[in-house]
Amino acid sequence: MTSFSEAVVAGVTGHMNGDHSDDNLLIARAFGRPGATASTMVGVTSEGGVWSVTDAEGTSDLEVAWPGGSISERPEIRREVVKLYRTACERLGVPAREEHAPAEGDAKGPHGGGAHGGAAHGSHAHHGADHEPEGEKQFSKVIRESSWSDHSDSEGATFMEDIMRGHGTREDYIDLVAQHYFMYVALEAAAARVLADPAYAAFHPAALVRLPALEEDLEHLIGADWRDRISPVPATEAYVARIDEVAAEGWAAGVIAHHYTRYLGDLSGGQMIAKRVAKQHELDRAGIAFYDFTELGSIPEFKAAYREALDALGPELDEAERERMLDEVRTAYHFNTAVFVDLGKRKREHASASA
Repeated sequence: MTSFSEAVVAGVTGHMNGDHSDDNLLIARAFGRPGATASTMVGVTSEGGVWSVTDAEGTSDLEVAWPGGSISERPEIRREVVKLYRTACERLGVPAREEHAPAEGDAKGPHGGGAHGGAAHGSHAHHGADHEPEGEKQFSKVIRESSWSDHSDSEGATFMEDIMRGHGTREDYIDLVAQHYFMYVALEAAAARVLADPAYAAFHPAALVRLPALEEDLEHLIGADWRDRISPVPATEAYVARIDEVAAEGWAAGVIAHHYTRYLGDLSGGQMIAKRVAKQHELDRAGIAFYDFTELGSIPEFKAAYREALDALGPELDEAERERMLDEVRTAYHFNTAVFVDLGKRKREHASASA
């Protein structure tokens, strides 16, 4: 069995939990957990995907085999996840999103006569959204798809996967919160500097601000002297430097690229992290306040409004600017993945020093 690196796993699961949380739930319900109330992707292997699923029986892992058989390359993961999504929609009688609907000429049903046992699912990489002119798509869809680009391949412990599965320690979670603090000092300063323009108001309402909640969490988790006891990993330092650079340039689309990557992830997969960590480490709001968006109102409604704002922004950008923004979204994903890898390295170093 091929093992994908932590960077690849973190990139795929981060994308699925950040932008496709509803798809995770559909897959769980269609592949053996019909009563699922929550589903988070926590693993990727050559043989299939792994989801942490909650239903009336509790929370446990669900492994779903790839429809096309064993895989070994990063680009194949997207193809297989799309197949699972489309099969789930068919089984549950739910219309697939336009970009993942079967293309004309595809076989009907999950077991058509394609090379992988199902042209209705196996040909997505060569049909539909992947070759649709970007100008005809909603910009939010273009951005979502851009984050499927390859992530750097690095060795490292399964730091984020352990947290998502409930295997991480309290110190692991504290280390993650500390990195979030450094990220959001930079990100919210950039947002205040660039997104103050009324044209961007929909992206950054006051209720979205996370720094006060992070400070509350760190004081609860570490103590009053928390500022003296935390430090960024190298990838976080590089991430912060990039956000500062984009903000100094006054590049609003670039700030939104980082804003989108972080906040929509917090509003999606982040909610499952909060539930898992709260249960594992017996935390109430204190300690997980970062993930509490009560003041924002309905999370689905805000996410829909956010994507509408992206769709309105797209036509305002010329082709070169759109491509530049998409590249920055990919850059943001790379930085987030690199942070997970560095946290895994730091954990191993501390373990070796204590041995």
